Amino acid sequence: MSRKPEALNLFLVAGEPSGDQLGGKLIAAMGKISDRPLHMSGVGGDAMAEQGCSSLFPLSEIAVMGPIAILKQLRMIVRRVHQTVDAIVDMDPDALVILDSPEFTHAVAKRVRRRLPDLPVIDYVSPSIWAWRPGRAKKMRRYVDHVLAILPFEPDAHQRLGGPECTYVGHPLIEQVEWIKGLDTERLRTTLNLASNKPLIAVLPGSRTSEIKRMMPVYGDTVDRIIKHTGPVDVLMPIVSDTEELIRQELKNWVVTPHLLLGDDKKFTAFRLADAALATSGTVTLELALAGTPMVVGYRVDFLVDLFSWLFRAHSVVLPNLILGENIFPEFIQGDCTPDALSKAILPLLDIKSPERRAQIKALEGIEKRMRLSNGVPSQKAAEIVLRQTQSAKTN
Repeated sequence: MSRKPEALNLFLVAGEPSGDQLGGKLIAAMGKISDRPLHMSGVGGDAMAEQGCSSLFPLSEIAVMGPIAILKQLRMIVRRVHQTVDAIVDMDPDALVILDSPEFTHAVAKRVRRRLPDLPVIDYVSPSIWAWRPGRAKKMRRYVDHVLAILPFEPDAHQRLGGPECTYVGHPLIEQVEWIKGLDTERLRTTLNLASNKPLIAVLPGSRTSEIKRMMPVYGDTVDRIIKHTGPVDVLMPIVSDTEELIRQELKNWVVTPHLLLGDDKKFTAFRLADAALATSGTVTLELALAGTPMVVGYRVDFLVDLFSWLFRAHSVVLPNLILGENIFPEFIQGDCTPDALSKAILPLLDIKSPERRAQIKALEGIEKRMRLSNGVPSQKAAEIVLRQTQSAKTN
């Protein structure tokens, strides 16, 4: 009777919901291609738990963003870092996979490397070394063996800056492109009773409370200025349920009532339907790009981040601009992010014949091409590299 293959023991650490989603897909993909059964432990949320990876503690305890929020939770975060490190050392897994959220996951990886120097460490999602503190790339070599990049320009950045070995595995969003293109936009137009002769604008104020409070007044005044130039407009505002009450409060002073839309299907349908978008810098700009939506981007951050703005090295904060290597999509940050500037930038995008709109449409066509993989999907490619790293460690 043949022996059952020994289980592959992996420890995965996510620091926020986006990392949990990546982790869930990664575990599922590894389960399909691994020739050994998988045993998972880690820190994560619902997506990882559904794949059999229960969490040491609730993800919400460490999923905080921004320097002020981190300072408020610092004692709890430090305690959870040490708890996670101890759990990894006790398990002595075949590999450690850290998922985004470098403030937490890299603090774990550094300490684990000191105690388990031969343990392979894979970082799924590179820190923004190409934008902030590029010296981090070289320091990462001490505790990260391989980086799985989700942006196509990141392997070159790590090579240039002396970082760890880095492979572009594809952004999770590219797995959704065909689905996005097939969405029924006319059905949503009919459901919302949208007039075909009115400009249609998607407004994305952000997903975090702090972003929404900063950006909603700015975007409200921007829409007011647009209306003074174009006449009546329809506004689509995809939201998540956690922020719906706050957004409704912030809308009380708006001159127009947007259509609030819940769910990914309505969000991406709105992107496909909109003439242009007014977006807060972040992943949503990449979502808009893959949906083919022209955009203007704004952002305001808290004062502590602004104090260190001189450390920013990239030519843009907009992901589609970084992928293209040029600033095609207008961006207005901090003091430059005003209703006057935003409205002047978005008005030409509402004219189908304007050179500004044509330039964006042409650029949008190139983004998907640059992001696509030659074969496979992101989760599968990431799984292949993680499994290869564990095998390599066993043979060395």
